[in-house]
Parts: sequence; C-alpha cells; structure tokens
Amino acid sequence: MKTDVIINRDALCALQELPSESVHCCVTSPPYFALRDYGLDAQIGQEDTPEQYIDRLTAVFGELYRVLRKDGTLWLNIADTYCGTGNKGGYADPKNPKGRTGQRIARNSRVTGCKQKDLIGIPWLLAFSLREQGWYLRSDIIWQKPNCLPEAVKDRPTKSYEHIFLLSKSPHYYYDAAAISEPVAPVTVERNKRAVSDRTKYAKGVGGAKPQALFLPRSHSDMPTKRNKRDVWSVSTNSHRGYGHFAMYPERLIEPCILAGSPEQGLVLDPFFGSGTTGAVCKRLSRRYLGIELNPEYCET
Repeated sequence: MKTDVIINRDALCALQELPSESVHCCVTSPPYFALRDYGLDAQIGQEDTPEQYIDRLTAVFGELYRVLRKDGTLWLNIADTYCGTGNKGGYADPKNPKGRTGQRIARNSRVTGCKQKDLIGIPWLLAFSLREQGWYLRSDIIWQKPNCLPEAVKDRPTKSYEHIFLLSKSPHYYYDAAAISEPVAPVTVERNKRAVSDRTKYAKGVGGAKPQALFLPRSHSDMPTKRNKRDVWSVSTNSHRGYGHFAMYPERLIEPCILAGSPEQGLVLDPFFGSGTTGAVCKRLSRRYLGIELNPEYCET
C-alpha cells in the first residue's frame, strides 16, 4: 500500500478499499455537526439530525476498525454544539466571501429530545456509539484552549475546550507513555528531596506501624524527573490565515497522539485530512501517513 499520499474520496468508500490491519494509528478530527457547510454533496456534518450524523461517523469508524492493526489506536477530536441557534437567514461567513462556510439553515435548530438552549452532547453520543461497536473507550482528553474565541453569552461560561477520545481495538495496545511523559515541576522535585532527607523520621513507622520504605527513593539521584502525561492538554488554537481551511487543529495538539500511538516509520491514517496537519506532523516525527480528503481544494493545498 502506498503511503505519504492523499486520497481524494469519501472517507467510507476509501477505507473500504484499504487492506485489513494495515494501519498502526489513526489521528483525526471529522467535520463537526451543524458547524460549517463546505458545499460538497457527500460531506459529513450537514445531516438533518444528530442521530444521522452519529450513524455516518460510526460507519466510517467501523471500517477503520477493520483497517487498524490489533494493537492500533484511534485518537478522535470532536466538539459539541447547542440546540436552537436558529436559522442563519442571509448570513455569510465573513472569513469566506464565497459563503462556503455559511449555513442558511441551522441543522441544530430543532433536535429531538433536546430543548432550546440544551447542549446536545455530540462527543459522548459518538463515544458511546463507538464503544457499543466494539471499541475500547480508554481516555477522554480535554483540549483546553487558552486563546478560545469570545462568546456573546451571559447565562453560561464561555466554551474553551474540546474532546480528544483515545479508543483502541484491544484491551492491550501500542502506547508509548515514555515518549510523551511530562517534566516533573521543580517544586515537586525539591519537595521529594526534602522528604528523602527527612526519611529517618519515618524509619520507625508512625504509631508503631511498619516503615513504608518501598515508597522512598534510596537517594536524590533516584528522583523521577518525568511523570505520566495528564489528560488535560493546554494548547492554543491555530490561525488559519493563508490556508483556506477554517478547522485546523494545532500541530502541538496531535504530536503526543502520534508519538504515543505509533512507532517510528509506523503508518498513521487520517480519514478527514483537511489541511494536512496530521501528515505534516508525521513527516516531522518520522512516521508515514495516509490521508483521505473529500474536498479537492484541500487536497491541492
């Protein structure tokens, strides 16, 4: 199978033609529900209901399940939306004079089971659907955005995060924790050193209890300088000037996904390739990539 290529096709159709268990890892962000109209007949995100949207994505990731190796993982970035934003009327997105990203009809204006102003719960609807399909739902990583867009709301907090779900095919899978471990804060290292220096006070135990020597390093040189990566990632959003694509995720956001989810020269797939961020990071990190993208303009970019 050729790699470091972009396939200009519908994601489901393209995945159906890929060999089984051929991909190490998938890192992707599908079009969000009712957010943007890309003007393509087969696009995902402009379905009439959230249920139809979830069904289409579940079908795509069901085919991906076959394509992934048994030890493969899926890193899935997805965001939520509210019910009842109303129709857009003559609104056109000022970022795109062609109006391609403007929506004259808001697909989330009426949602069965939701009241006006309800948060729909799109990420969890998708996560639970994939779990029912057979995926292991391993982690809900929060992408916290320090430079989130302001919102003209006075009755709730401003949205400043999205989800990245880590899913796997098997209970045991490839995950390089060391590759994405985080530095321990200097203040924590110093506090641990003081604890070791004061270890004699615990040598006799507390209240006659047995000493807890197993939890104490033997010397300062044994102090860990790294810790396991946490599940809240603070990464600023990208500017999209000059790219023509308005939903790029930052390279820094997906670097840990690729490092932890694939070995060097491993194959990483993105079935919603967009502006190609996944491919760019793969090349920089010595991974191979395979992109699938419906929009020919984005493929050219």
